Amino acid sequence: MGFDLSVLSREAPILIAGPTASGKSALAMDLAARDGRVIVNADALQVYDCWRILTARPSAQDESALPHALYGHILRDAPYSVGHWLREVTPYLSRPVVIVGGTGLYFSALTEGLADIPPTPAAIRAEADQRLSQHGPADLLADLDPATAARIDTRNPARIQRAWEVQRSTGRGLAAWQDQTGAPLLPLSRAQALVLRPDVDWLNSRIDLRFDQMIAAGALAEARAELPHWQPNRPSARAIGAPELIAHLRGEMPLPDAIAAAKIASRQYAKRQRTWFRSRMAGWRSLPLP
Repeated sequence: MGFDLSVLSREAPILIAGPTASGKSALAMDLAARDGRVIVNADALQVYDCWRILTARPSAQDESALPHALYGHILRDAPYSVGHWLREVTPYLSRPVVIVGGTGLYFSALTEGLADIPPTPAAIRAEADQRLSQHGPADLLADLDPATAARIDTRNPARIQRAWEVQRSTGRGLAAWQDQTGAPLLPLSRAQALVLRPDVDWLNSRIDLRFDQMIAAGALAEARAELPHWQPNRPSARAIGAPELIAHLRGEMPLPDAIAAAKIASRQYAKRQRTWFRSRMAGWRSLPLP
């Protein structure tokens, strides 16, 4: 990557955010090796045990070479949220850490605080799942209060569903809950925060290459192992490329078409990540790439 590590503290927590395929994990490995840090995952899909290749989790060799935490430790059907992640990351903040990932919401909750919203009842989650599958995200979006609708990422069905569930189960909009957020676990003033900002064409080429490498490394076999358990409404099913490979395995599309669609989905995901980082991480140190 060519970044001068000497400008970064050897003691302060280091946060590394960036879009998929931008080289975050390699930078985290370099810092962990230099300082004896624990590499802590901040990616909402790399927590699941059923996906290693498709979510680009660190390899078994990398995990054995340096200490890693919060990777692949959640069952495919287990509930897991940003609140769970915050509770799990807390013990590591007393140690030298580099926290790395592409889930902007995790970093925002860590450095800005998280509203203490009650869990969503199962019946309301089922209602939201049904409405989403039958009518699409616009149906749920139409029910949201204006303040929440103006604040969330309206192109992300998962964020829309979460906001709808909060409003339906508590009677208050998500924006109102967020406005009562408590103190953050790790204010930016106590950390060194980096956000990778790659050139779009460079990143898209890396995304395409990496997906080809995933296929070569066994991503299709990983999807085949998941096929008997597949439920598209599960959070674990949001692994980028998983729906397309599952569709191929079900005979719904040829493999080249599934791979092409997965690459497009990966590029779209990276675009959503870049948008979040621009709007929510203005106070972070930018690292242009390549």
